[in-house]
Amino acid sequence: MPISKNNRTPRPEIPRKTIYRLSIYLRCLQRLLANGIHTVSSDALALAAGVKSPQLRKDLTYFGQFGTRGLGYDVGQLSRMMSEMLGTNSLQPVVLVGVGNLGTALLSYRGFQKEGFTVIAAFDNHVPLKHSKRFEQPVFPMDQLTAFAREHRVRMAILCVPPESAQEAANKLVEAGIMGIMNFAPTVLHVPEEVVVNNVNLAIELENLSFFIQH
Repeated sequence: MPISKNNRTPRPEIPRKTIYRLSIYLRCLQRLLANGIHTVSSDALALAAGVKSPQLRKDLTYFGQFGTRGLGYDVGQLSRMMSEMLGTNSLQPVVLVGVGNLGTALLSYRGFQKEGFTVIAAFDNHVPLKHSKRFEQPVFPMDQLTAFAREHRVRMAILCVPPESAQEAANKLVEAGIMGIMNFAPTVLHVPEEVVVNNVNLAIELENLSFFIQH
């Protein structure tokens, strides 16, 4: 069970779905700030996020008491709090493993930085002789991963390798001190308990869509 900063009061374990919704709330708040709106009610924020207002209030209680009855939430204050909780108030370095078609597309994506993340390097068993013009990040061989991650204090990685190579790559990431892995390989990774894996399986997402459009 996580412990609060004063090391005295245990904080209840926060569900993953709450953390996911926190990211949605943050984007809604950022849009409000961009439109010059500085105060928002729980009902209005919940509507913008696509949730019920009791769910919104319950999610926020994991992190403290916010808002003033009759006045709502201070948009700027709540946005800063959520950025701090999600660790996106300063740029976090990320490495990418697997420079195939998907890896190349993600390296070329320019939207990570404005969300608080920067992919600083990529690693692959087969380093291309010529650097792709589609992205700026350097590509290194896998045997340099541990030294690089430790030198640059990298704690997060994106894994874009074939399923048969995923576990071996994950093992190397764990050895390098990586604590969070976004896994695009369609396989279950076995990692230590303290390492967090978020699986992104596009086929499963399409299957879910297929179910709902047929029912």
